[in-house]
Amino acid sequence: MNKPNFQAMNQKELKSYVLEHREDQEAFFAYVDKLHVEGNWVDMPPIESAQDLQEEYPEFIEHIRRSSKPRGNAF
Repeated sequence: MNKPNFQAMNQKELKSYVLEHREDQEAFFAYVDKLHVEGNWVDMPPIESAQDLQEEYPEFIEHIRRSSKPRGNAF
């Protein structure tokens, strides 16, 4: 079987390939390298306290609150 050209794939294509071929380490490393090179990370300053978190990232706090609410009877 011929390997696809991982360098010619965009991030979305490569991610799909990696998810379909989880045993392909070469594809995985190509994907990680592409993520690193394209650098679409968001730089955020470190927070000093919980108060900083509440003031700077209220949408994150709300997301945590929504996801930690009980979802019906667990038993």
